[in-house]
Amino acid sequence: MITSELPVLQDSSNESGAADGVGLSLNMSEMDEPEMKGKKKRGRPGKQPVTSNKKPRKSPTDKVMAVPRGRGKANGVAQHNGDGGDPVTLFEVVKLGKSAMQSVVDDWIESYKQDRDLALLDLINFFIQCSGCKGTVRIEMFRNMQNAEIIRKMTEEFDEDSGDYPLTMPGPMWKKFRYNFCEFISVLIRQCQYSIIYDEYMMDTVISLLTGLSDSQVRAFRHTSTLAAMKLMTALVNVALNLSIHQDNTQRQYEAERNKMVGKRANEKLELLLQKRKELQENQDEIENMMNSIFKGIFVHRYRDAIAEIRAICIEEIGVWMKMYSDAFLNDSYLKYVGWTLHDRQGEVRLKCLKALQNLYTNRELFPKLELFTNRFKDRIVSMTLDKEYDVAVEAIRLVTLILQGSEDALSNEDCENVYHLVYSAHRPVAVAAGEFLHRKLFSRHDPQAEEALAKRRGRSSPNGNLIRMLVLFFLESELHEHAAYLVDSLWESSQELLKDWECMTELLLEEPVQGEEMLSDRQESALIELTVCTIRQAAEAHPPVGRGTGKRVLTAKERKTQIDDKNKLTEHFIMALPMLLSKYQADAEKVANLLQIPQFFDLDVYSAGRMEKHLDALLKQIRLVVEKHIETDVLEACSKTYSILCSEEYTIMNRVDIARSQLIDEMTDRFAHSMEELLQEGEEADDDDIYNVLSTLKRLTAFHNAHDLTRWDLFGNCYRLLKAGIEQGSMPEQIAVQALQCSHYSILWQLVKITEGVPSKDDLVALRRVVKSFLAVCQQCLSNVNTPVKEQAFMLLCDLLMIFSHQLVSGGREGLQPLVFNPDNTLQNELLNFVLDHVFIDQDDESQSMEGDEEDEANKIEALHKRRNLLAAFCKLIIYDIVDMPAAADIFKHYMKYYNDYGDIIKETLSKTRQTDKILCAKTLILSLQQLFNELLQEQGPNLDRTSSHVSGIKELARRFALTFGLDQIKTREAVATLHKDGIEFAFKYQNPRGPEFPPVNLAFLEVLSEFSSKLIRQDKKTVHSYLEKFMSESMSERREDVWLPLISYRNSLLTGGDEDHMSVTSGSSSKTGSVRSKKGRPPLHKRRIEEESSVEGSWMMRNDTLQTPGALQTPQLTSTVLRENRPAEHMPDPDSEPGSENDYVHNPQMQMSWLGQQKMEEVSRKDRANMNYIKSRSNQGVRQTVRGLMEDDAEPIFEDVMMSSRGQLEDMNEEFEDTMVIDLPPSRNRRERAELRPDFFDSAAMIEDESGFSMPMF
Repeated sequence: MITSELPVLQDSSNESGAADGVGLSLNMSEMDEPEMKGKKKRGRPGKQPVTSNKKPRKSPTDKVMAVPRGRGKANGVAQHNGDGGDPVTLFEVVKLGKSAMQSVVDDWIESYKQDRDLALLDLINFFIQCSGCKGTVRIEMFRNMQNAEIIRKMTEEFDEDSGDYPLTMPGPMWKKFRYNFCEFISVLIRQCQYSIIYDEYMMDTVISLLTGLSDSQVRAFRHTSTLAAMKLMTALVNVALNLSIHQDNTQRQYEAERNKMVGKRANEKLELLLQKRKELQENQDEIENMMNSIFKGIFVHRYRDAIAEIRAICIEEIGVWMKMYSDAFLNDSYLKYVGWTLHDRQGEVRLKCLKALQNLYTNRELFPKLELFTNRFKDRIVSMTLDKEYDVAVEAIRLVTLILQGSEDALSNEDCENVYHLVYSAHRPVAVAAGEFLHRKLFSRHDPQAEEALAKRRGRSSPNGNLIRMLVLFFLESELHEHAAYLVDSLWESSQELLKDWECMTELLLEEPVQGEEMLSDRQESALIELTVCTIRQAAEAHPPVGRGTGKRVLTAKERKTQIDDKNKLTEHFIMALPMLLSKYQADAEKVANLLQIPQFFDLDVYSAGRMEKHLDALLKQIRLVVEKHIETDVLEACSKTYSILCSEEYTIMNRVDIARSQLIDEMTDRFAHSMEELLQEGEEADDDDIYNVLSTLKRLTAFHNAHDLTRWDLFGNCYRLLKAGIEQGSMPEQIAVQALQCSHYSILWQLVKITEGVPSKDDLVALRRVVKSFLAVCQQCLSNVNTPVKEQAFMLLCDLLMIFSHQLVSGGREGLQPLVFNPDNTLQNELLNFVLDHVFIDQDDESQSMEGDEEDEANKIEALHKRRNLLAAFCKLIIYDIVDMPAAADIFKHYMKYYNDYGDIIKETLSKTRQTDKILCAKTLILSLQQLFNELLQEQGPNLDRTSSHVSGIKELARRFALTFGLDQIKTREAVATLHKDGIEFAFKYQNPRGPEFPPVNLAFLEVLSEFSSKLIRQDKKTVHSYLEKFMSESMSERREDVWLPLISYRNSLLTGGDEDHMSVTSGSSSKTGSVRSKKGRPPLHKRRIEEESSVEGSWMMRNDTLQTPGALQTPQLTSTVLRENRPAEHMPDPDSEPGSENDYVHNPQMQMSWLGQQKMEEVSRKDRANMNYIKSRSNQGVRQTVRGLMEDDAEPIFEDVMMSSRGQLEDMNEEFEDTMVIDLPPSRNRRERAELRPDFFDSAAMIEDESGFSMPMF
């Protein structure tokens, strides 16, 4: 019995903080007889003395084993069998899992009955080996050493090369091992529950060992022993539960016997029952002592371990105990540990807490015991519905739903509202769980029979009327009207019957309210129609709306059948109901636009198969009326799309619909031609009616031209006449001009479709080219229109048409379309660029003033920003696809910093794409944008710039951001960076100071901006760039030290840094791998790739001339071993300070085309040759290797995924990442007393009450 007289863990000062505990040493003088039937003798059992004539243990072949384990030992050490086979330990048997665990445990029990010490030694080594320890506890250690000494000895046996151990190793075998390990402990206790666990020897030893191991600083020991102890505790709880049941049964039998009459009472039976009850009580006390020892010695310390997995094990098992034996464990003394751990920093642990609580709240009978816990931790559970870990949030919502089911009053309205809004979450599992909560709270019928009877009395076919009204009210009150599809998707799994009740929805919309019902308001009708359309879409498409889920998944056969049935059901219903709905709401644009989406989800074969053509005619009639009544764009586009769907060639109803459509178009084109003629004749004297007639008809035709080919009605001619008249007269209403531009655009696209689908004739191509050319000219003229909408429309159409009719039109074997290719001239490019600068890069205040002083709310500002982003993106596409010259992008790039929040992503993507197209030209464009900013600054401040001003700092910061975009691969960007420096130097010295040569050039301060790019030059090029710089400098310049010359000094220093003795031979670098290899955690070494690319690519950038022509292919210099090179005559040795493609290559290969940088090298090659010859003779291989290493280390820069991101944002992201990975890290103590005093700082200190009784700890 583990009580006060039982040896307990003693304080020790060992490093691991492990307690000595119950000593594993044996009292050799204690003797005990073999186990006797009935009650056992109390006191600590010993063992038979070891004598010289003691019979040896039976060999494995003598024992009846389920699987031969061969665990023959001498002094407790596994031995090889006679055949030389490997020893098979208890650990290996459990790991292999080939034997039934029952037989494995029975074999161990048999060996325990024969020799308890050796059997326990097997069990001890089993736990040690399950921890991944290579050591083995010998019999001498078992007898003579304390727990702490044995554990310390085993700690030394660990394999330090690997941190893995069986419980953490990947793979199915180790996953199975974990299961077998837990099962072995459970079966062991189950098989020993009637005798062995009460012998005060086996359980004392095991619990003492596990307690010591769980206190070790070795994670493997701590993890494995905690899992074993928790499973052991679970098994003991099961034993205690059985004992409690037996006690209750015995007590009832005793009471029944005692209540009998004296003559019928059996005294012997009463005595037996009393003795049995006493024995059961003693056993119960012993089990409780064992559980107390495990709980207070292991659980209380390990549930807040530094390792999340260990904490999760503890919480998972305490949940099992409370559910299994609720009478003993389901109280505040144990629930508080789960409540405290709800605040754990690791999602894995929080998840275990929630699942443990779900198992408790599922049982309605346990709710009274959970009432105090619910009141104390309800707020925390509700807040976890917003957990950053989606899995935790889902389980928290499910737990709140269980609490709601158990008690309607447990949650306040505020608590429910916190869960309600999660139905609009973009993460579908969270939304579905919230939908289940919403269904339980609002949309579940409490008394279905009474509600059905009430519906029948009111003449309704469905009892769901009130629930649908409640759904509409919820949708309106949530104020997220545009998310109706998300709401329907969230409720789809829990409230599908309600959401598919389209008959009830139609009744509410069409029929007048009966007595006792309120009439739906206009907002409620609009919301109900929107929800109805969303339910139809969900049923027909059978997948979540856009933004939820990763994509369309493959439906199962059952889901596919449900989808087909739903589609047939909704088609049959709405074929008849939709015309009536359109008839009732045809005057309401919003409702009609929604209702007209329904036909796209029809199974149109039902019209012909069900002989429902009359309903089709009714639908076409209603659509025609809608077209004639409305000019709203949304409504007209919905009508156009509906006609397009009904006209599909695969359906037999196409002819009927096509006739109706043609009649409608004929009437509209005639009306448009007539009203247009009147408008053109009247000119400036046209009244509002004339303008309205043209505008309304043109809007309808434009909407239909978008989805239908109307070229046979020749709408382009009339639209072009309108546009030309408006340009000549200057008085065309802006809406008519916008619609005419759009309609003309559609007409051109439909003509192009016809030509590309067939074999075009030359006349067709000429005709289309003439049309496109004239329309482009009109759009170009419209860019100067006084009306902003007209200018914006013309700009967008220009960009679109230039993209469509660009050089890409002839790709893919369509060379015959070459006559249709248009390339914008410089004038058009400049006009487009100026439009962007005038209408995109503007301040919000300027925009507000341009909108005639109207006050914009937040929504209008966002709308205007989207429009400006579209304009910028349209122009940037022209640059990316080489339709507009790349230098035009300089005016875009220079606004990157100022308008980062609005357009940063667009400009960054443009920069990335243009660099992929042409690195050199992109670099020239970047430096041009910086030069433009510098010139603007000069114009504002004059020649005497204040280099400390914010404007100069802004240009330098922009240059730094540009430099970061070049990345780490300096070989690939070598040409581009060198060209950038060349242009920058020329710009800096372009204009001499008018006051004389002793004053710095006007643009000299630009060198300070240019120095931001110096780090991107490879070392070999820094000298060459410096030499190029010196050509512009006079002798006096290099000696000046005044402040005005500081930009030149700083730029020269940036080029000279590492540039004097930094040249190296690529060949020597590649042969000196031992000197250049360096390890960088988290990033693979780059030097190998650099050297390989350098040898083949590095010379090419210098071969470009100023015209930026693509250089011819260069021959890769042959790489030569350093050893072979040293044996050559000196006069033929290549320069080790040069690279392939640098000085010597240009000297010995005059056929190479020289670039500006190559020419600079040629001028100094004679002087450098001699110096380099002396240099190579005096330099050792070790020095070369050090240079290689230094080069790689100096060139290495931090890798940023988004170099455009602000530094503050990076730091915040980094801090957030660290915060997410933090765990509860409590310092290890040296003894149990210190450890017991530790308290997690994230718990409520008032609730942290240490209790010595174990089973009766007060919580509040």
